[in-house]
Amino acid sequence: MVLRLFLVIFAQSKQEMQFRHPELLWALLLLLIPIFIHLFQLRRFKKTPFTNVALLQKVVSSSRRSNTIKKWLLLFARMSLLAAIVVAFAQPFLAEKSALKKKETTIYVDDSFSMQAKSGNSTLLQNAIQELIQAAPETGHFNLFTNEREFRNITIKDIQNELLSLSHSSKQLSFDEIELKGKTFFSSQNDTRKELILISDFQRRIGAVQVDSITNSENHLVQMVSDGMQNISLDTVYINQENLENIEIEVLISGTSESGNIPVSLFNGELLIAKTAAETDEKNKGVVNFSIPNKDVIDGRVEVSDTGLSYDNVLHFNINKKEKIKILSIGNGDTKFLERIFTDEEFEFTSNSINSLNYSDIESRNLIILNELTSIPASLQTSLKSFKSNGGSLVVIPSVDIDFTSYNQFLVGLSNTSFVQNVNYERKITNIDFSHPLYRNVFEKKVSNFQYPMVKKFKRIKTTASSILSFQDKDPFLVGTNGVYIFTASISNENSNFKNSPLIVPTLYNVGIKSLETPKLYSLVGSHATVDIPVQLSKDDILIMKKSDYEFIPQQRSYANKVTLRFTENPKEDGIYSISDKQKTYQNLSFNHPRDESDLSYIDLSTIESTSKSSTIKDLFDALQKDSSITELWKWFVILALLFLMIEILIQKFLK
Repeated sequence: MVLRLFLVIFAQSKQEMQFRHPELLWALLLLLIPIFIHLFQLRRFKKTPFTNVALLQKVVSSSRRSNTIKKWLLLFARMSLLAAIVVAFAQPFLAEKSALKKKETTIYVDDSFSMQAKSGNSTLLQNAIQELIQAAPETGHFNLFTNEREFRNITIKDIQNELLSLSHSSKQLSFDEIELKGKTFFSSQNDTRKELILISDFQRRIGAVQVDSITNSENHLVQMVSDGMQNISLDTVYINQENLENIEIEVLISGTSESGNIPVSLFNGELLIAKTAAETDEKNKGVVNFSIPNKDVIDGRVEVSDTGLSYDNVLHFNINKKEKIKILSIGNGDTKFLERIFTDEEFEFTSNSINSLNYSDIESRNLIILNELTSIPASLQTSLKSFKSNGGSLVVIPSVDIDFTSYNQFLVGLSNTSFVQNVNYERKITNIDFSHPLYRNVFEKKVSNFQYPMVKKFKRIKTTASSILSFQDKDPFLVGTNGVYIFTASISNENSNFKNSPLIVPTLYNVGIKSLETPKLYSLVGSHATVDIPVQLSKDDILIMKKSDYEFIPQQRSYANKVTLRFTENPKEDGIYSISDKQKTYQNLSFNHPRDESDLSYIDLSTIESTSKSSTIKDLFDALQKDSSITELWKWFVILALLFLMIEILIQKFLK
């Protein structure tokens, strides 16, 4: 009865009683032995007539009843004693169903810039690391990954020092990426308990959280919460106006609330050259302007001080010495309009007729313009193809009457384009591809009511190049791809008024500018950026990027008149980098982290379904430890067996 009471109590508990050696419970069949013995002792004896003494009969009758009760009590005591011993050897314990399963634990620690927010005297990331080191079991093995790093099958002691030195990352995984990466740490076994722990501030930019989509895993969320939501961010800097004497740069600022008198400082290297104050409006946006001398080389740094995130308090930019873009016009056509577009301040423009052309000059140019040529000689075709393969850009402006054969021999191999036939009636140029890189930031809006230029004659073409300008019937007037731009009509005054159109200046000017990709004020870390450095390197020389002790070799390709640098994975850090070879430093480039994490808005975890949600890492690990805890019960059954043994002794001694 006592054992049954124990089982009833255990059954009502949230945990279930389990046995380490359940096969030993077959020994409970031994309880049949005392039952058989007891039944044998209670067998009825044959009655024998005896002297009819009434008193003696009463004594005998009473003695038999007492003896029967004693035997039943002894039976129950001995059965309970034997049952308690058997159950004790089976080693019972209380635990959840999953407590005995092998555990696989994977922890994601968000080390993105948003975890720079303060909580007390430390950042959220520092608090998360400290709590994890203190709460994680010392001998427990687990997997851990951050936005850029990963550790497999380690203990907390194995990576304690690395966690303490963990720096903030410019990369923040979306939740889909966290989910996919978390899956790679789990085995394919279905009989293991898989636990995925996410430690993050859960900034909204990680996307929708759908943690239950990870198959057969328990998902636990720990949200790190900062003391406040105030943050000032330097968003971007750009050149607002420029004249011969000064350059006006404009800095855009944003905040999490309306603020007043935010000090903003401008440095050139380590020299403070200007300081002003900014105010944010009702949209939490602000603007400050600085005027700096033109023609000066500026290693700029804008700084603001606030108590929020620190990564967006500095903005680096560079204004380098401008290298003149070298342009050569070949042909007998009018060049005055080109001279007005390609001025001496930014360009080095020269022109030659086909007869006076020095072919050795071609390789040193950035842009070649074939200006109203009737035909393209084979020698010129060879030189131009070599020029294009070395990174040069080319503009083809045909004359009214051309040699289709020589043009097509040249263009087919260069841009998969060929002239098909002459069209001898007037057309207006009405369609503009406003999304084309040539017209990016040229128009404030799509223009549809200006005076369209026209041509009297043009060539219908067959091409795979994208159309930049086209006629009203969609026939192209200007096509371009991969640094090759082809007009389908002569733009001489006899055939067209395009030279007098507002379109000609941004079109040809941007073609010239793009023939040498000069650095922007800055590029973003992690973005794809391309920069042309006008330098001629020897065969084995390379350019390197350096900032203090951080140095790397960017992807690069050398041409006859420039080196093209491409940035993808590097650099990892923001700042101002010098570009140099073994002998000389050529110019500097600036990189800044994207400002995506400056918006301190977070996900409400109460709207998310998950296995558990905790406010501290300690609470989570305490709960996990409790769920995995095992309460041993065999000692209690040994005590119970001793108790029944004492009960039997007492029955034998005191019950007559």
